[in-house]
Amino acid sequence: MIYQSILTLSGKKKILALLVDPDETGVDRLTGLMEMAASSGVSLVLVGGSLVSNPVDAVVEAIKSISTIPVLLFPGNPGQLSSKADGILLLSLISGRNPEFLIGNHVVAARFIRNSRLEVIPTGYMLIENGALSSVGYMSNTTPIPRNKPDIAVSTAIAGELLGLKLIYMEGGSGANGIIPPAMIEAVRKNISLPLVVGGGIRDADDLRKVYDAGADIAVVGNSVERDPSKLKEFAALLRS
Repeated sequence: MIYQSILTLSGKKKILALLVDPDETGVDRLTGLMEMAASSGVSLVLVGGSLVSNPVDAVVEAIKSISTIPVLLFPGNPGQLSSKADGILLLSLISGRNPEFLIGNHVVAARFIRNSRLEVIPTGYMLIENGALSSVGYMSNTTPIPRNKPDIAVSTAIAGELLGLKLIYMEGGSGANGIIPPAMIEAVRKNISLPLVVGGGIRDADDLRKVYDAGADIAVVGNSVERDPSKLKEFAALLRS
């Protein structure tokens, strides 16, 4: 079970996850990327994005033909589902007030997910202000949590835990101007017992170190690796240290 593995590792070892957007990383680029991911200590591969037009099935199948790293769907909408993956982060956008992203899309996807063999990991998804309008914010029509309001982030994360969600995912958004403020990450970490995932704006090893030191159990990298896959070597060196 993927979630059980996350629980076992949390507090003992930092986890690195690679986000693959099917529109940004086609099947033709996956072989080299996944080989590098495997050698760099990547523990999870997330597949999805805010707006995906390319078939998710093909990308998931390609990843699994190359690598044994568990693949989790990271869907921006019900059209990004695939029974080929190992599991799904069933995202509830708890930082927003758009009912479609709190429950509406879940109702549409429910029967497909129930009939699949996907391991379901209910995830409280929190969008944090990053200095620019992100794809997530635009597509979900929601307002992110202000980056200078850690108290709101803490209360939102606590609410997610009380609702029975299994992960809290703090997201700066695709192409974030920088990482989520470490003080906000630290405040959330101190107030929840769930594994904490942080993504957005992680461009180099220094950013990754700050995110981990602030309390993230899982850090998600995507854009920086899409632009320069060799960044994974830099991240791997930090993981080893």
